[in-house]
Amino acid sequence: MKIIIGGAGAVGTHLSKLLSRDKQDCTLVDEDEERLAGLDGDYDIMTLQASPTSIKALVDAGAKDADLFVGVTPDESCNMNACILAHALGAKKTVARIDNYEYLAPELAPFFKKIGIDSLIYPEVLAGVDINNSLQLSWARQRWDVYGGALVMLSVKLRDTAQILNKPLKELCGPDDPYHIVAIKRASETIIPGGNDELHTLDLAFFMTTKEYIPYIRQITGKSHYPDVKNVIIMGGSKTAVRTVLTAPDNMKIKIIERDEERCERLNQLLITTDAMVIHGDGRDISLLEEEGIRNVQGFVALTEHAETNILACLAAKRLGVRKTIAMVENLDYVKMAEELDIGTIINKKTIAASHIYQMMLDAQVNNMRSLMMADSDVAEFTAAQGSPVTKKPVKSLGLPFGVTIGGLVRHGEGMLVNGNSQIEAGDTVMVFCHEQNMKNIEKYFKSSSLW
Repeated sequence: MKIIIGGAGAVGTHLSKLLSRDKQDCTLVDEDEERLAGLDGDYDIMTLQASPTSIKALVDAGAKDADLFVGVTPDESCNMNACILAHALGAKKTVARIDNYEYLAPELAPFFKKIGIDSLIYPEVLAGVDINNSLQLSWARQRWDVYGGALVMLSVKLRDTAQILNKPLKELCGPDDPYHIVAIKRASETIIPGGNDELHTLDLAFFMTTKEYIPYIRQITGKSHYPDVKNVIIMGGSKTAVRTVLTAPDNMKIKIIERDEERCERLNQLLITTDAMVIHGDGRDISLLEEEGIRNVQGFVALTEHAETNILACLAAKRLGVRKTIAMVENLDYVKMAEELDIGTIINKKTIAASHIYQMMLDAQVNNMRSLMMADSDVAEFTAAQGSPVTKKPVKSLGLPFGVTIGGLVRHGEGMLVNGNSQIEAGDTVMVFCHEQNMKNIEKYFKSSSLW
């Protein structure tokens, strides 16, 4: 595929890395020479120093033959205009990064498609959804709902209280049991487990189950004593904080601590329809946290622009007794350190946004895709096409590449786990866990054979 990316910021650069891994024909366009410096050497991509809204630059980048144009500069107007121009020049699909929530209204989608914008992405909205999903389960690091929750993938850090430690998985989760272990993260290693593998203390285990068995997973992982999250403190009044509050469950009480007084006034306007309390102060101030009831809070979310601040704040919150902590870590170099410090859930907007865009490149029908930073893996929902290879043999006979696991499927709205004897049918939504393989290598199993 030929892809043009307008904007060499965090999202554009990370997306370039994904595309480079897949050996795609990718050109990255940005006005800032410093942002582009070295990228064509680090990744297998072309770079072009120019404005993404320059018609000449789009022509030079090959918009006429582009399969996908992505506008991800910090400027919403620039992204939308670049998409409109790229479409007019011949680009088959376009996606624009925005920061106006109004544009995401479903009834506006045909309007934007008509003017040349096929998809809109608002990273802060996607991050807000992930944060709320994580807050709903104080004992899980990450939650992934497949097909609206018919299937659920959970990542759980195992402690000594877990009932499933040091036993072969073949004794724990057989074909008729209500969960599968699709991956294990142990220190820096990701393991795609077999029946003889075991779970150990401090492993990060990835469970696939159905919604009704979430309490059972909580029990066997020894997390029953974790309190449900009802009171939350958010440090930093960013756009992500706003989207988190506006989409939070009604039974969740939230306080936002923000250092900038003008931003506090703006937050009060934006959140006037909610019960959220905005506090002017420094979220790193322990005495202020004590005053605001940190010891009676079950969830703490650090969303400042500085990864170091967020990591340290979460460590402080944990020492003050908060069970569930979430840190925004935009610098990928800090992700491993944050994981080693055991701060809890880590959110990275650029990987969320890049994964959302990446799925548009796949020829097979992919309903959702996400990168799991903690496991160096991807997870995606594929829909099996009529006549696709995945529908012609039982799972054990498909010859899936090493590092690929089918965790479960949804058929007629009902979630079910998958074992080696399972037969996938056309129209099934299938959850695929993929480690050290790219999704372009997997999609062929889900496409109609007539498309090959």
